[in-house]
Amino acid sequence: MADPLFTISSTLRAAFAVVTGLPPEEIDPVVRPSDRADAQANGALALARQLGKQPREIAEAVVATGMLAASCSVTEVAGPGFINLTFKPEFLASELADAAGDERLGVRLAGQQRTVVIDYSHPNVAKEMHVGHLRTTIIGDSLVRLLRFVGHRTILENHIGDWGRQFGMLIEHLLDLGETEGAHELSVGDLNTFYREAARKFDDNDEFKDRSRRRVVELQGGDAETLRLWHLLVDESMRYFNQVYAQLGVLLSNDDLMGESAYNDMLAMVVDRLRDQGLLQHSQGAEVVFADGFVNREGDPLPLIVRNSLGGFLYAATDLACIIDRVERLHADLLVYVVGAPQAHHLNMVFAVARMAGWLAPPVEAVHVAFGNVLGEDRKMFKSRTGDTVKLSDLLDEAVARATASVREKNPEMSPSEQAEVGEMIGIGAIKYADLSTDRLKDYVFDWERMLAFDGNTAPYLQYAHARICSIFRRADLERASLGSIVPSLAAPQERALALALLQFDTTVHDTLDKFSPHRLCTYLFELAQAFTSFYEACPVLKDGHEATRESRLALCDITARTLHQGLFLLGIEAPERM
Repeated sequence: MADPLFTISSTLRAAFAVVTGLPPEEIDPVVRPSDRADAQANGALALARQLGKQPREIAEAVVATGMLAASCSVTEVAGPGFINLTFKPEFLASELADAAGDERLGVRLAGQQRTVVIDYSHPNVAKEMHVGHLRTTIIGDSLVRLLRFVGHRTILENHIGDWGRQFGMLIEHLLDLGETEGAHELSVGDLNTFYREAARKFDDNDEFKDRSRRRVVELQGGDAETLRLWHLLVDESMRYFNQVYAQLGVLLSNDDLMGESAYNDMLAMVVDRLRDQGLLQHSQGAEVVFADGFVNREGDPLPLIVRNSLGGFLYAATDLACIIDRVERLHADLLVYVVGAPQAHHLNMVFAVARMAGWLAPPVEAVHVAFGNVLGEDRKMFKSRTGDTVKLSDLLDEAVARATASVREKNPEMSPSEQAEVGEMIGIGAIKYADLSTDRLKDYVFDWERMLAFDGNTAPYLQYAHARICSIFRRADLERASLGSIVPSLAAPQERALALALLQFDTTVHDTLDKFSPHRLCTYLFELAQAFTSFYEACPVLKDGHEATRESRLALCDITARTLHQGLFLLGIEAPERM
């Protein structure tokens, strides 16, 4: 089972093949939802141009084959050659029963299963994770879940900032504090204070500055003791980052670390390979590559600087090394970068140079999943009341506290432990959904009241819809597993509308991935929850006197709950059974 639009596309493809004599694989029926019927097919228009016939003539011939009669109660040719389709209730019920009996709820595996490397989150060692890390982490995590759900082999890479000249001052500051004290300061999440104190000493103390510079040389030279101290900084920072990841409920772990340092030994090789291919040029003492189509404001060719005039490797060298490693060692054929929109120009240049060098040759491709900013109520970058960047851990703590207070007020009969558990699901879910439900390319305003509301397009609304369905089964004292084989009757219009919504889950998942846009899945889940609300208000489920429709409507409730649960999981959001 899949979306009925997908099923009907197969039937239409066969019917068009009979009428035109063309091979089915050369035909695209282009079936879409319609306001005038359940669906509309406009494949006749393209075929008419190809065959030199009138599109309406082709459409009428397709209907005349009778091949749509098994699934459609009405097939009507409209306009210049559109075919309006109204599905039979039996067809919808059969498709829905197939979905109910499928643990994947009818979602197809990808036709071409790929090896995908997805690069996201990337905090900096010895620096606090702040609200700026929210979108990359949440969007990346949802895409991983979606990619895995449809069968792709997915490799997570957390490209942390763990290398650079700043580590000289950080190591020296660690030694000044004492390893034990310094490590404790990092592990409890006081990274900002640690970094600021090191930077202040570097600016104010020439002796500390000299020590820091010498330490950088020792680090880059591979001095064993310096590397041990560097590892301590990385490990303690990651200990704290992992606490944030655990609270946020994302999939990242230490196994996914691939920081800047991992590519150090490849940087000279990148330059050599570019030179060997004749791509490397010298410009003002630097080693650069000029990619077609990139110019500065004056219209002059814009270089991608790989190594500067002092011999230092720049970010471009590391990013090119990443591509080589991901393609040649990991054998990835899709590279996904969940990185803020301001990096678009840089990444586009890197991708262009990698294509010139043959490292991004088809079928291998790279995709920049760009995103906008999180804004405050003043529509400026989201800051704390003191004007500082908001710590991500503080944001999550506040969300959980606010949600738990709301749960406590609405459900005083719940035990304190259950209130806390549900409050965490709601609080974390609210933050994630507020982010994911926004078109990722747009900025959005962080608004506590809106994101924690139990109505509107919010996580609490969807979580409550799921919990309400679970409560129906508690009242019915019925095992939901027993309903999987029931073919629901769809007599009421609200039942039919709910069935159509449920059967769009497959197409929605694939459309969300095709565009790397989780907000499409959010929109679908919100509309599904609305369709369920309309159904539940109009179609009694457990009410006395409606025993004849009880099992059928309970089956609709069950698959709705399962679809909401699975959809929320793909967004990284938990679905409580009680709220």
